[in-house]
Amino acid sequence: MSIRFSMKYIFLLSARSYKLLIALLLLVMQTSCEKEVNINLQNSPAQIVVQGGIETNGVPYVLLTSSFSFFSKVDLGTLQNSFIHSAKVEVSDGIKTITLKEYSLDTGSSFKFYVYTIDTANIANLMLGQNGKHYTLIITHNGIKYTSVTKIPNPQGVDSMWFDKPEFPRNSTPDSAKQMYVNYNDPDTPGDYVRYYTQRDNENFYSSGIFSDEIINGKTVNKIGLIGGYSNDGTFKNRDSLIYFFPGEKVTLKWCAIDKGVYNFWNSLDFAKSAVGNPFSTPINPMTNIKNGALGIWAGYGVHIKTAKVP
Repeated sequence: MSIRFSMKYIFLLSARSYKLLIALLLLVMQTSCEKEVNINLQNSPAQIVVQGGIETNGVPYVLLTSSFSFFSKVDLGTLQNSFIHSAKVEVSDGIKTITLKEYSLDTGSSFKFYVYTIDTANIANLMLGQNGKHYTLIITHNGIKYTSVTKIPNPQGVDSMWFDKPEFPRNSTPDSAKQMYVNYNDPDTPGDYVRYYTQRDNENFYSSGIFSDEIINGKTVNKIGLIGGYSNDGTFKNRDSLIYFFPGEKVTLKWCAIDKGVYNFWNSLDFAKSAVGNPFSTPINPMTNIKNGALGIWAGYGVHIKTAKVP
């Protein structure tokens, strides 16, 4: 067996999706039977794992966890203990540098969630994301400094959005299901990347897909079929209902411009997740943009919002 990526790539995606950690543990078990190599899974050192971002008119946030052994028992206690506390977390926009404060959030159960964000008691510490600006993340923990730079690109939103019959319905697709469609005019400069999210009524935003303009650069693309995002916590069964929308729902599309480093991370992670359980797939290590040995992502999002009601 060859295992060509870190066996410790475990991190939190959001307060409501800690169960993704379990799915990511399955990711690291994915292997490719090409040749035998000798590896030591038991004594691999823990690494710092970063999940952070800043979006248009939003404040910076950073989640810090520690990877754990491949053979660790994964439960709420393990996840609780994986959070890294008392790190020095700074964000700079090139002019101003602020220090983030660690907060403990009660999830309504015995599990607590920890996040670094702006100090709400210190107005001078306020920083909101602006389109076109670069943001540097500096994390200092146990005497080691980790850095990353991301950009909030200027967003090129969709031109129009509407709902119609699904492109590829199946027998289990409800008759009333509607798919989201958009027209998109891509800028004539190469290197545009998008990650989009959807929201139904007042529910949470869920990520739905990712795009690169490698093929469509500078072109107008009409009637792009998009799917709805949904919770990946494993409690839903009927994906044919979850990816579509239904009459009366108010749907919000959050179309986010991202830089290449952020695209590479999410694209490689999505590909790795889709390969879980496939014995013939090539193992993938999600591509981090954090320097000095950390894992994870520091991401800027240029946000464009569009809302419509499903007829």
